[in-house]
Amino acid sequence: MEQSHGGYPPPSYQSAVEIDRQRSLRTLTHIIYALYAVYWLTGGISVLIAIIINYIKRSETIGTPYEAHFDWQIRTFWMGLIGHLIGVALFIVLIGVPILWAVAIWTLYRIIKGWLYLYDNKPLTNPRGWF
Repeated sequence: MEQSHGGYPPPSYQSAVEIDRQRSLRTLTHIIYALYAVYWLTGGISVLIAIIINYIKRSETIGTPYEAHFDWQIRTFWMGLIGHLIGVALFIVLIGVPILWAVAIWTLYRIIKGWLYLYDNKPLTNPRGWF
């Protein structure tokens, strides 16, 4: 018997309903990465929509390859928010500017990494990690 990657059954053993559900979750995960990616252009509105969707749909991803992506996205939001708050608080003493740049680059890195892993169907090995 062939061994599956990530603890999931091979597609040949999945029902048509499960395959459709997986495809739908994959599409939703792509959309959420896109919402995170355009947050600079929307003044942060798109990231608020993305995090709300993350929390509403999170229970549906349990046991799927997309669970790690949702954890990755949620952690990116919260750590990015904390970084932005620290940067804004220290903006007056000028150290806030490099902090805000660092947070922006880190956030962009996580969006790109997660989205590429999703595109390549590779599992995120440590979704709760920093990198």
